[in-house]
Amino acid sequence: MAITTEQVKELRDQTGVSVMQCKKALEEAEGDMEKALLILKKKSTEIAAKKSDRVAEAGFVAKAEMTGKGVLVVLRCETDFVAKNADFVAIAESLAKTALESGKESAESASAELISTGIQKLGENIQLGEIVEMSAPVVGSYVHDGRMGVVVGLEGGTEALAKDIAMHVAAMNPEYTNRTDVPEDSVAKVRAMFEEEVSASDKPADIKEKMLAGKIDTFFKERTLLDQSFIKNPDMSVAKALEAGKAKLVGFSRVATA
Repeated sequence: MAITTEQVKELRDQTGVSVMQCKKALEEAEGDMEKALLILKKKSTEIAAKKSDRVAEAGFVAKAEMTGKGVLVVLRCETDFVAKNADFVAIAESLAKTALESGKESAESASAELISTGIQKLGENIQLGEIVEMSAPVVGSYVHDGRMGVVVGLEGGTEALAKDIAMHVAAMNPEYTNRTDVPEDSVAKVRAMFEEEVSASDKPADIKEKMLAGKIDTFFKERTLLDQSFIKNPDMSVAKALEAGKAKLVGFSRVATA
C-alpha cells in the first residue's frame, strides 16, 4: 500500500527518527502505525548493540533538584557535536528528572529504551554514566559547560551557599573532605617524596623536620576541601566560609564526562 506523507510525519513526530527510517518502517508494517513503532523499536535495539563497542569519550552532565535532594546524571556519547545536540541533552535531563523523582534504579531502568532510540536517531554510541544522588537538608548543584557537575549537601546554610561550594569543588577538584580522610599510606608516600628534597638542606635536623611537616601540610591543604582557600573569598578557607554561613558539610560528589 502507498504510504502517505501524513503517516510518515505522524511517525516521525512520535519517534524523532529520520523520514527515511519512518517510511521504511511503515512500508514494512503495511501502514499499521503501532506495528511500525515496534519495528523502529526493534531496529533501535539492534543498532545500539552494533555500536556498543565504540568508545564514548564525550557527553553531557544533567542536574535536577528539589528541596532536600539533588541528582547528577552523566550521559556519554562519541563526539562533542552530539553532546550538544538538543535531543541528546533532553535524554540526559529526562533521566535526571526520573532519578530525582523516582530514584536511581528507576532512571537506570528507563535509560535502555531512551538510549536505544537516541542511538538510532543520532547515529552514535550512547552510554549511561554515573548517577549521583545527594540527600541533605540543604542541597545545591552546579554544572560547568555540560561537562562537569557537582552536588553538595549541607546542614544549615542556604541553597546559594551550597551552590557556591559546588562551584568551588568544580574549580578546585579536592581529593578529600578533611585531613582525617587522607589514608596513612598516602601520607607516607608524600612524606617520602619531600624527605629527599629536605635532606639536601644544610639546616639542623629539627629545622628539617619542621620544613618537612610544613611541606606535607601545604600539599594536603591544597587537596582537602575544608582546608582549601574559598574561591569566592580567598582570605578564608572553605571551612570558615561554612562556619560564617552557619552550615555544616554533609557531603559532595563531582562527576565529569571525561
